[in-house]
Amino acid sequence: MSQAIYVSTAVGVGVVGGLFLSYHMFKKVQNKTKIPEQWIPVGTLKNLLVYPIKSCAPILLNTAECTSLGLKDNWLRDRFLMVTDSNYHFLTARKHPNLLLVHSSFEKFILTLKHKDMEPLRINLDEVIELQKPQSGDVWGTKVPIYDCGWAASDWFSRLLGSTENPMKLVLYASKKSRKLAQSNLHNIYNFGSEDTGVFTDDTTYNLINEASVNDVKQKAPNSDISIRNFRPNFVLTGAKPFEEDNWRFVKIGSVVFEIIMPCFRCVLTTINPETGVPDTNSEPLETLRSYRLHEDPQIRKSIGNSPRMGVQMALRSPPGGTVNINDTIYIA
Repeated sequence: MSQAIYVSTAVGVGVVGGLFLSYHMFKKVQNKTKIPEQWIPVGTLKNLLVYPIKSCAPILLNTAECTSLGLKDNWLRDRFLMVTDSNYHFLTARKHPNLLLVHSSFEKFILTLKHKDMEPLRINLDEVIELQKPQSGDVWGTKVPIYDCGWAASDWFSRLLGSTENPMKLVLYASKKSRKLAQSNLHNIYNFGSEDTGVFTDDTTYNLINEASVNDVKQKAPNSDISIRNFRPNFVLTGAKPFEEDNWRFVKIGSVVFEIIMPCFRCVLTTINPETGVPDTNSEPLETLRSYRLHEDPQIRKSIGNSPRMGVQMALRSPPGGTVNINDTIYIA
């Protein structure tokens, strides 16, 4: 294997050292939300996952800090990087499944990218912070402040995705605040706050999956290779009953409190094997989920169509900076 490429990227992100909202912004949200006083234990935290690059492979952690912008571990943040086209419009593994096989790691401020078909690439995020001015990117039609991570990252992803004539970009989020809330019927139906959208996540900052719910789907589709990773959660709960999460309003992991904003409505991304990048020939687990997990509310169905529910989307409701740990007790209200 060739030597890792060290890159002095011509980018900047005066955000990476502080990707969290200030305390007064947290208080503004907290004042609108009554935190429960009574909690019921339902299980424990089995897995804790962070996805540094949107649509790419996760990093498993034992402990992480919870901020208003998502999980954090020193320089590592959840979905604070993403791949875009040459116009800075976001790309995902829905159309580029090879992204699922891109692995990242951090050594202080050095980001290393790896893929089985590519040479490793190292990017100095400290230089990213120092050198560039913000530009404007696009996530689901919403403008987001971003920094271009430079020519070497662009070349690496362009070659990986077979798009050298129309270069791909790797970009870094460039704000301490959540991105603006997209105007949609779904966001009007559910109780989204202006600080609940995080960085490059599709909807909210945190996603929880119930292991028992995943096992229920697997039993109904025994010939398909389905795992928890198909659903790309941050938190994996073990110990609860299948789909109990449908009826919860709040979740507490250790001492950190989250409000459930909405179910997670699933798309074709769940049908792509996260280990191989190959789509399931029977569109599983999506087809099985559609057989019994479509939402009953006609107004919601009008907005989300035949996208089934699986897992819950959550936002932080305790002060930023609390930590969650593997084997923490998970409580609900």
